Amino acid sequence: QVQLVESGGGLVQAGESLRLSCAASGRTASYYGMGWFRQAPGKEREFVASISKNFQITYYADSVKGRFTISKDNAKNTVYLQMNSLKSEDTAVYYCATYTSGGWHQQGSYHYWGQGTQVTVSS
Repeated sequence: QVQLVESGGGLVQAGESLRLSCAASGRTASYYGMGWFRQAPGKEREFVASISKNFQITYYADSVKGRFTISKDNAKNTVYLQMNSLKSEDTAVYYCATYTSGGWHQQGSYHYWGQGTQVTVSS
């Protein structure tokens, strides 16, 4: 089992920044990467970004490219999501998850999920 704990969410104004963290514990050798997803009210959960654990390979949704940066600290088993130039449409609950196999953008490729952290961007 892997436990994931997200933190760093909050209320900010449009144009500001936030950094989310996702700390993993437990069987951290069991996954090959981490991803961030988000779910806005009334919408389905969508892919945001992901990063491989052993290589510097990253993927981003088109909607966040150039504004969000995913990074990792393997020594701490922690993944970060730096979110800059936030927009009201970025408002959502953000979840991190462990990647095992398959398409990096697909939720089915992820096994363990955190409880989520709320990000609210006011315009």
